Amino acid sequence: MNKGDHTSSRTDWKTIFVSLGPAGLLGIAWATLPAILGITLLFLLGDAASGLDHLGRWGYVIYILVFMTTSGLGILPTFAQAVLGGWVFGLPLGLVGALAGFTGGSLIGYGISRITSRDRVEQLIEKHPRASIVRNALIGRGFWATTGIVTLIRIPPNSPFALTNLVMASCKVKLAPYVIGVVVGMTPRTALFVGSAAAAASTDAADIQTFISEGKGGLVMIGGIVLLLAALGIIGWISDRALKRMIPETHPAENDDAG
Repeated sequence: MNKGDHTSSRTDWKTIFVSLGPAGLLGIAWATLPAILGITLLFLLGDAASGLDHLGRWGYVIYILVFMTTSGLGILPTFAQAVLGGWVFGLPLGLVGALAGFTGGSLIGYGISRITSRDRVEQLIEKHPRASIVRNALIGRGFWATTGIVTLIRIPPNSPFALTNLVMASCKVKLAPYVIGVVVGMTPRTALFVGSAAAAASTDAADIQTFISEGKGGLVMIGGIVLLLAALGIIGWISDRALKRMIPETHPAENDDAG
């Protein structure tokens, strides 16, 4: 690739970003902020758990409301909050609370994304044939096909919650298949996170750092992490292969403004 190609590429990305308007800034924030604050929450897990415990019965309600708000606004990732729910409330309450949290968060994120993106993303997609093919595969094949694709996109553990909300809403995915896809796709990984946290908390460790440093669970913990990562990897691999079969590949002849 010569210097002209690099310049053209930078110009294209700049044009796309400007065309997206507020949605572009929102995408950058939602791609970075949850990862940073999610790690912070895990380090402060003991303090967060203690705070919820002191709230008594209201702790569970507050947990769900905060989960909805922070995930919907793209502040905290769902996995860290699922770990908190499992650590404090165990199973099945932690799982039910996490499901309610990310479902409500997805609705908040959907609304914000629709207001922010308006028709900007749609207009941009229309200018790029390959993007149109993917968009049409997502929303142009009926209710159940759309629901299936949304579900498959949501299954992998590396699927960013807030950013995916933005993409789905900007592509004008209907609300019903969107919500169903969120619930069905995210439940397996959420259950794994909640269950693992609940098992760790059952050792009476004050937080994750104590759990690890004091060797509580020892080989059992290591084995659990390995199994968790393996399960998430297999689920993501299956989802990726299924998704590739449902969304048609583009070919060189379909390149944007070829030539």
